[in-house]
Amino acid sequence: MNDQLESAVYEWAKYDRLILFDGVCNWCNAWVNFAIAHDRDGQFKFGTLQSKLGERILHDLELSTTDYQTFLLLEGGHVYTKSTAALRVLRQLSWWWPLYYVGVLVPAPLRDVGYDFVARHRYRWMGRTATCRVPTQEERDRFVG
Repeated sequence: MNDQLESAVYEWAKYDRLILFDGVCNWCNAWVNFAIAHDRDGQFKFGTLQSKLGERILHDLELSTTDYQTFLLLEGGHVYTKSTAALRVLRQLSWWWPLYYVGVLVPAPLRDVGYDFVARHRYRWMGRTATCRVPTQEERDRFVG
């Protein structure tokens, strides 16, 4: 998915560099911790797919509001999912992580096979929590919704 969004149509399209993730997934929370640690300039904001904002966005995009098989990156009026979203996030992090963006040379359907495999097994591998992540005091201004 790489849809251009109009902020006049979707109020939430105003967010730039917003990562929406499965808030009860330990794998996803580890990814958010990683992104926060390597996002030295604080470019990204975060929200859970289970939040009211997340559910509204999923509904508007006609994506499942109960089966969270991807995270979303809202960036520059576009929505990115799966491996494309992950690579676009890595491209903006510090240190050598942007080098992984070369992965965009692999066609998205092939990349997404690997992404889907991880998404299907993430709860088994890393578990899940009963409730969504609660940001720490230091992180609070980075979370929306």
